[in-house]
This record gives sequence, C-alpha cells and structure tokens, in this order.
Amino acid sequence: MSPLRYKVYPKTMKKNHSNTLVYPSILSGDFGRLAEEAKSLEQAGADAIHIDIMDGHFVPNLTFGPKAVSAINRATNIFLDVHMMIYNPYDYVEAFVSAGADRITFHFEATEDVEDTLEFIRKCGIEAGLAFRPETSFSMVPKYLTMCDLILLMTVSPGFGGQEFMPEVLEKVELTRKFCEKQEIKIQVDGGINAETGAMCVKAGANVLVSGDYLYKQAPSVKQGIASLKELS
Repeated sequence: MSPLRYKVYPKTMKKNHSNTLVYPSILSGDFGRLAEEAKSLEQAGADAIHIDIMDGHFVPNLTFGPKAVSAINRATNIFLDVHMMIYNPYDYVEAFVSAGADRITFHFEATEDVEDTLEFIRKCGIEAGLAFRPETSFSMVPKYLTMCDLILLMTVSPGFGGQEFMPEVLEKVELTRKFCEKQEIKIQVDGGINAETGAMCVKAGANVLVSGDYLYKQAPSVKQGIASLKELS
C-alpha cells in the first residue's frame, strides 16, 4: 500500500490558553446524531473530538468506521483524534486519513509492524499516536517516543465506556513524562476521566484528557465539564 498521493491538510487544533487539552469521546454521545454531536462539542469548547474505532476482535465491541468519521468531519472544523482499537491498523490508515482524521493512534499490542505503521501515518500527512493497554509494561514505551506525536496510556481496559479508572497507570504516566521531558510530545489518558482522576493524571504529567461518561452523564453540562477539566492545568 502506498501513501496518499494528494496533500493532506489536517485541521488546526483549537487554541487552548491552559496547558491541558480536553478531547470529548463521541462514543458517549448519540450515535444517531453524530453531526449534531460534533457541532455541539466544538461549540462547548472541546480542543478535539476523540473517535474510538473498534473492530470486535482486538476489543469485544464494534463502533465506528470511516464513513462515520467522514460524517463527523463534514459537520465540523474541529481536530479529529481517531483512536483505532483494531488489529492490522496499517491496512486501515488510508481509509481513515481520507475520511478526515487529523491524528491516528493505534495500539502497540495490535500489530507487529509498529514502526512501519507510525511512519506510514506520518507519510500520509497527519499526526501519529501510539496507545498502550494498562497491563503493557512501561519498558515498551521509550523506544517509540521519537516516532510519535502522542502517547496514549489507557487508564481502563480498552473496549467499553463507563469503566473505573485504574490508578496503577499513573506511575506509567510519570515515567513517560520523565522520558520525554525535552520532547514536544503529548501524553494522553483515556478511561474513567473526571475532575478527580483528571487532576491525578495532570499531576502525573498527562496533558491530554479524553473523557466520555463524565462529560455526558455526570457534569452539569458538556460545556461545564470541559471547562472543569481545563482548569486542572
């Protein structure tokens, strides 16, 4: 598979005057109103929209595909953060880039071609991220830091929303921050993120918070929830 032949111009991420970026997970929204949800999140102050792609094999759930990403992309100008929880992610990069992804993050555990996949994503003109399950050893992280724009450290087992935050991942966040102190790399956390757990993650060194249930079901409103997480800087 060859990289896309046309120039890709990823959307600029929304300016944030704090140090913490907040990416609402649209997985917690209304699947029947994706366009409206995307517009609403942009208006509520989201820095990007986090889109979870699940294949029913790498994780026991099915969610969105390229057509859904394309629909979200048409509805908004906000940065699209696509998180692929699928096996053989290399094979799907072009489809999601064409659909409008501005960053593709895939799982270290989902492929033996980690370096080739990271390189291919960047050749397609967008940002590349690498995700790690909670049980994966931190020793796997440092090797790829110079090849990524973002490291995603899952704070729940990937595959379902609404799980409880796993505090044991905080040590991995701290270690990752120490290793990339001199690099401009984003450290993202995803799973069980609310005002309390988000504060713990920011203190440990995370600067991108993905949140779903807290924003949609616990906060007084999505807008207020986003604002509360940005205040954690």
